[in-house]
Amino acid sequence: MPYTPRQEGQLITLASGNPEAATGLVGNVVIHTHGCKLNQADSSNLARRFRHAGYRVIEDVREADIYVLNTCTVTATADSKARQTLRAARRANPDAIVVAAGCYPQRAAEELAQMPAVNLVVGNEEKEDLAALAIRAHRERTGPTLEFQHDNPAWPYDSFAAGNLPGRTRAMVKIQEGCDQVCAYCIVPRVRGRERSIPLEQIIRQVRRSVEEGCQEVVLTGTQLGTYGFDLPGANLNNLVRRILEETDIARLRVSSLQPQEVDEDLLRIWAGHPRLCPHFHVPLQSGSDTVLKAMRRRYTTSRFAATVRLIRALVPGAGITTDLIVGFPGEGDREFGDSLAFASEMEFSDLHAFPYSRRPGTSASYLEGHVANQVKRERMRQIMQMARASFQDFRVSLLGSTRPVLWEGKEGKGGRPRGLTDNYVRVEMETSEFEDRSPDLTNKITPAFLAELKGDIISARPVL
Repeated sequence: MPYTPRQEGQLITLASGNPEAATGLVGNVVIHTHGCKLNQADSSNLARRFRHAGYRVIEDVREADIYVLNTCTVTATADSKARQTLRAARRANPDAIVVAAGCYPQRAAEELAQMPAVNLVVGNEEKEDLAALAIRAHRERTGPTLEFQHDNPAWPYDSFAAGNLPGRTRAMVKIQEGCDQVCAYCIVPRVRGRERSIPLEQIIRQVRRSVEEGCQEVVLTGTQLGTYGFDLPGANLNNLVRRILEETDIARLRVSSLQPQEVDEDLLRIWAGHPRLCPHFHVPLQSGSDTVLKAMRRRYTTSRFAATVRLIRALVPGAGITTDLIVGFPGEGDREFGDSLAFASEMEFSDLHAFPYSRRPGTSASYLEGHVANQVKRERMRQIMQMARASFQDFRVSLLGSTRPVLWEGKEGKGGRPRGLTDNYVRVEMETSEFEDRSPDLTNKITPAFLAELKGDIISARPVL
């Protein structure tokens, strides 16, 4: 689907291609991101493009010349959230160029093009041209006040370059994109395309650049990380992780998500010899019922999933294991839901993201019989979240009294205490303001921290300096 530019409610035509880099500051851009870490990586790449073109990346929508929302479309709720956010951006700044970008436009560009709040609609297929389109729309609006030069060597540049959005201490580095698995419920193959890996040397350069920019942690992200390198001679995830650890100075490396059938002993042995590799595994479950997993076209059973969890805990002690769970998939009766609830509870996840099944046009599940009523899904979600809450707290209580490395990420809101993230993916807050008053600023630093007390969803932690 081609991009569909809009200018003040009227369609306009813009040529594709790269913009010339600008001399000096020519405008402000806000980039907001919904959805997955892959979207965060795309947004960071986009931020770098705008910076090279002379724009300042800021947070305040009211001061933006260009506003970009990088959308998610995995559920109907994600679509609704995107539309609300786009309308809110327009209300906050009637004069900005408002861009709807990413997966939602890739799936339903015409739907977004009808929104008066939106000027440009750019799907994933055109994301390499997104900055060019937005900049040219801004230039048309502002006229000759923008002076571009044609020979700036900063453009074009590595299209997969690393880059940080404001306030980020961690860099999302995309190692592959697309999915060939085509699960019954999932729209991702349609909006992200076929699987393709980014060359290993290019990823190494991205990680080094992130280190140069001051990042303490890099998160490897993609749609199917475990199949990385299938299309590149001699490349695979194991070799990639080893080379990043051996050839870069990144303080912490995190792997964002792995399918259960992609986790084996050879991969996990890497964690044993590399303390810089974060002991956190996001392993999507989706359902704890074998009947439902088969209908979903997932490539594992609950017994395979359980074996993966046991292997992780045996070889990587203290690891956080997080997951995703779909509630109310077509054909999920009371028995199947009961199996799913019991199995997820048995796995003792450190965190769990559950969401009700959402019918997605273009997926095979939308044609299945036995769709679950909304009120039933709501009740099942309540039970799942009650179980998840208990598992969440149990894991954090088990950590109390231990010391773990924490990457401090700054304060949460005005007057808040500094917060951070442990290596096994637990949010912490500095224990006392008195300690903060007498300590150096720890923002974007990794320190050991004593995990003292669970307060709500956050562990109170005391840096060990």
